[in-house]
Amino acid sequence: MLFQRIFTRALHSTRQLYAGSGGSGGLEKSALAALRKKTGYTFANCKKALEKHNNDVGLAEKWLHEQAQTLGWSKATKVADRATAQGLIGVLIRGNRGAMVELNCETDFVARNDTFKRFVDHVARMCLHYTDLTDFDGDLWKLGFDSDALRNLRTEEGRTLGDHLALLIGAIGENATIRRALCFKANNDLRLVGYAHPAPTNVGSTEGITQVGKYGAIVAYRSSHTLLDFEFHKSICQQIVGMKPTKIGEYDKDKPAENKDDETCLIHQEYLLDADKTVGEVLQEYNCEIIDYHRFECGEQTERSLEAIIRSQHQSSN
Repeated sequence: MLFQRIFTRALHSTRQLYAGSGGSGGLEKSALAALRKKTGYTFANCKKALEKHNNDVGLAEKWLHEQAQTLGWSKATKVADRATAQGLIGVLIRGNRGAMVELNCETDFVARNDTFKRFVDHVARMCLHYTDLTDFDGDLWKLGFDSDALRNLRTEEGRTLGDHLALLIGAIGENATIRRALCFKANNDLRLVGYAHPAPTNVGSTEGITQVGKYGAIVAYRSSHTLLDFEFHKSICQQIVGMKPTKIGEYDKDKPAENKDDETCLIHQEYLLDADKTVGEVLQEYNCEIIDYHRFECGEQTERSLEAIIRSQHQSSN
């Protein structure tokens, strides 16, 4: 589990050699091996836990988790006032469900750390799990989570994401926050595609894989093509990430801007991969209709809540 992988060294990492039965207070090798295998904590921490609980693996495991949690919350309290201007956007698409999350930290060094990236993946998958539990009528459902709601989400083992966040802070040694998340669920003939930038090169389908970057986008679309053109749909996400359209636009209501660089309607913007065409023209060529989209930028200042943004985008998309 993520809890076990991230916080193997959450207590202390001093290495000790097994001293044998004479100096271990009756510590059995089998109990030590079982505890280490089950929890992933260090030899020294497992040995200490077993000694305190008379070789009871269950009680020792509970004590180890409690100690790691206490240390994590203690560290989280000490660094809570530090600014978290760096971080990552995570985008996860699985079938007709999608989640986009933003997590922040103090430094770009930590944002590039695998431990932090794994936690972004963990949060995205938890959001997708709660999306799976939702049934709805209609074509598209969206739900936004603010920081408080995310921290209170319970994971499979009963802990909250806030508990896991405290453990992360204890492991990385600096402040971190789970800022926001947005979930999509599509029905009927709608499909979802997602993208995080910068993206690794020469990567095919990202289905079921949490993409991470400084920017992200999820797009809901309808197409007459049965096969997904991954590169084309990725290019539409890149368009949204790079050009920041404020709405999809409608031909009978929205006129192109006089200055192309000022264009905010997606359909009237120059297509990034071919400046001789507009996005609307390319969409027509592919028989593709954009129904909705959302864009995250790490650290961006937003005056409105996710719920208000969802409502305004829904109105501008109709």
